[in-house]
Order: sequence, then structure tokens, then C-alpha cells
Amino acid sequence: MIKVQNTINASIEKVWKLWTLPEHIMNWNNASQDWHTPYVENDLKVGSKFKFTMALKDGSDSFDFEGIYTKIEKFSLIEYKLFDDRISSVRFEIDNDVVRITESFEPTTSENADMEKQFCSAIIQNFKNYVESF
Repeated sequence: MIKVQNTINASIEKVWKLWTLPEHIMNWNNASQDWHTPYVENDLKVGSKFKFTMALKDGSDSFDFEGIYTKIEKFSLIEYKLFDDRISSVRFEIDNDVVRITESFEPTTSENADMEKQFCSAIIQNFKNYVESF
């Protein structure tokens, strides 16, 4: 299991909203400036699906990140199963005036686990930057 974590200087309500609403996901869900998320579908209910299309801005590559929500505890936990059967979770914890986000996920068998951890860490850092500047 890969685990990445960051702290966000914002209220849990703001963090949750910006993490879950499609119009915000499109603004932070990328690991570097040459990528973007032009399409987001997110029905935040147990048994419902999400789909984020991540693409290089030059159009040379893209992929869909999609799955089904398996457990949701508002302001606390989002668990999901990806369409390749990997299990993931995002935990939100209030710690004084900050929110600690911990994302845990099973690595793919085809990718380098360190690269996957760096990719996810970069996205979480981009989320932090987005929330704290919003």
C-alpha cells in the first residue's frame, strides 16, 4: 500500500468542497503544469462512480482515472475501488487549524511504485496550493 500525506491550511468544509466538486477537481487534479483534467464526472455517493480524464495539454497522451465509491463519511473518509480492482482511500483529519489529508492506494503492477507515490504526492501538493490560494 502506498500512502501520501499533506496538511492544508483551511477549514474542513472548504477542503471537502474543493476535493469533491467537479469544477474544482478540474483546477487541481494534475501532477505538473503540462497536464490538466479536462473532464470530471463525480457522483459522491456509495455505489456511484467517478471519472477524471487526465491529459497532456499538447494532446499527445491521456487516461481515465475511474472507479466506484465504496464508503463515504462526510468530512472524514472517502473509499473507492478503481475499475482495475485496486482499493484506495482518502482520509481527512482535523488537526488544530489544519486538515491532514492521507491518501492510501494499492500500486499498479505495471508502474514503478516510487513513481506512483511521487505522482500522487505532486497532485496532493497541487491540491494544497489550490485550496490555500482559493
